[in-house]
Amino acid sequence: MRILDGRYQLEQCIGVGGMSEVWRGYDQVLARPVAVKLLAPRQTAAQDCSADQDCGERARTEARSAAQLAHPNVASVYDFGMAPLPQGRQAPYIVMELVHGATLADHLAAGPMHWDIAVRICAEVSAALAAAHGQGIVHRDVKPANIMLTPSGVKVLDFGIATAAGQHDQQPDGFVLGTPAYLAPERLGCDAATPATDMYAVGVLLYQCLTGRLPWPAETPTQLVLAQHYRQPDALPVIDGLAAEAAELCTRCLSADPEERPTSPLAALVLAEAVDARVYVPPFGVPAPTPSPSPASPRRATGRTGAEHVGKHRASSQRASGAPSRDSNAWASSPTEASPRRSGEPRG
Repeated sequence: MRILDGRYQLEQCIGVGGMSEVWRGYDQVLARPVAVKLLAPRQTAAQDCSADQDCGERARTEARSAAQLAHPNVASVYDFGMAPLPQGRQAPYIVMELVHGATLADHLAAGPMHWDIAVRICAEVSAALAAAHGQGIVHRDVKPANIMLTPSGVKVLDFGIATAAGQHDQQPDGFVLGTPAYLAPERLGCDAATPATDMYAVGVLLYQCLTGRLPWPAETPTQLVLAQHYRQPDALPVIDGLAAEAAELCTRCLSADPEERPTSPLAALVLAEAVDARVYVPPFGVPAPTPSPSPASPRRATGRTGAEHVGKHRASSQRASGAPSRDSNAWASSPTEASPRRSGEPRG
């Protein structure tokens, strides 16, 4: 078997992409299973990579971005190095936590999910993004293929094109990094990546999990881009049992105006509360954007953190139902958690 740097034994290839391979491996030093991502492992790709150094720099960026994040919904990065290739060439590799499960894309191939599971998944994705955004990192490629559903919950993968918030693409004119279906309108106009662009992708993700399709009817990538530019997303259909707060948040995430989208901490907490799930939101306060008034949501959350917003909403709901209210400060603790999950409930 092939061994990298005298330490990482490559056992089985478990995934192949356009410029990378992912291997199930074994760390002989720490005696634990790992995943090893090899970039440009084939000779022709490696030659292109060596010519401009982009592959190595991209791998280093991915490793550093993910390594900054200690969060239960982010796949951990353990190491970075260069693997020898034929003819004396080298290719970068990243050693990561070996995640067991299937991607969200695999699950969506079977159709829409039950709303409880869909909302829970997007709550955990938002919590992972809250950790990244708190470090000034924008993922830029939130999509089903980069979300793994494991027995212990969601894992957000592939920070390969992550960037600092407010950074413009360092690419040729007209070239935008990301996946078209999940790109925010301002990104299609080559604006800088911001946390709000990730939240647009969360809106598309939630809509797709709930309905089994994208928010726009389109048969080709060109039709999709035109629809994103020139028409409003289709309204979320009525889904029996879906909390009004979760439906409203999906709509706000899909707003063409980045200022109207919720922050990642707020989205994580609102969605988690809707299904009585636990999420970990890093302890930093982010003011909640003011939602536009609507019959479904007359409240205004100006100037409150996501934790306060959720706590006060839960308290008001309990008063309306005659149940005893909780102290709203209990919802603003750090780390912040929503109420405990009911025993035996599925978790994505």
